[in-house]
Amino acid sequence: MAASPAGDAKRIKLAVTTTVENSGLAEVLLPAFTGKTGIHVDLVVAGTGAALKFAQRGDVDAVLVHARTQELAFLADGHASERRDVMYNHFIIAGPGDDPAGIRGMKDAASAFLHIRETRTQFVSRGDDSGTHAKEKSLWMAAGVIPGDLETSWYRQTGAGMGATLNVASGLGAYVLVDEATWSAFANKQALEALVSGDKRLVNQYGILLVNPERHPHVQIASAQSFMDWITSTEGQSVIRRYRVNGQQLFFPNYVPGP
Repeated sequence: MAASPAGDAKRIKLAVTTTVENSGLAEVLLPAFTGKTGIHVDLVVAGTGAALKFAQRGDVDAVLVHARTQELAFLADGHASERRDVMYNHFIIAGPGDDPAGIRGMKDAASAFLHIRETRTQFVSRGDDSGTHAKEKSLWMAAGVIPGDLETSWYRQTGAGMGATLNVASGLGAYVLVDEATWSAFANKQALEALVSGDKRLVNQYGILLVNPERHPHVQIASAQSFMDWITSTEGQSVIRRYRVNGQQLFFPNYVPGP
């Protein structure tokens, strides 16, 4: 990643969740923004938890992440000056085609997780404080299971991004929680199949936050604001809507202007 020169108003540092990068969306979105504004974007790719820590330290100018509860707490604590919804997609539970836990077609993700635990079949977690990891932990809790109590004989944590975690799950023939965008763009599925979808708890909302310049006066707030305004504009939302992999729309823009 190229460093942004100090005071360079034509560059911003943007921390994005690994799913935005793994899915290929960033490769389409950022050139469109730069072409429109002349502002270049240096990406910092990390899980949501790490991205918010970068923002809290003032290491980036804005973040695009997907853990709404954490984002709203970050805003309430004064680390961000503004937050907006940008887009959403969905999580799915993928797993081996022979489906030893018997979850195929289930519409209750928490019940599916409970089946996986009861059968002690292999499950691979990101375990990296990302938005996906936060969603996974919330589903375990909804199933009445404390994530820290899961047995390591069948429950494995990679501490890595979505692509690397999917590679491990593919190699093991294990169950895994994954967002649809990364799943659609992922080539190494091997025997894994999408098994569970459609639960409203699997909605995956993305938000953009600007780092608070009162906390970090050096941030490029004007250029970061331009990016926020563009990605939530008709043009930016259209770029998101049109992005497809193998003919499938991966993200659904849903910014609604406030009063």
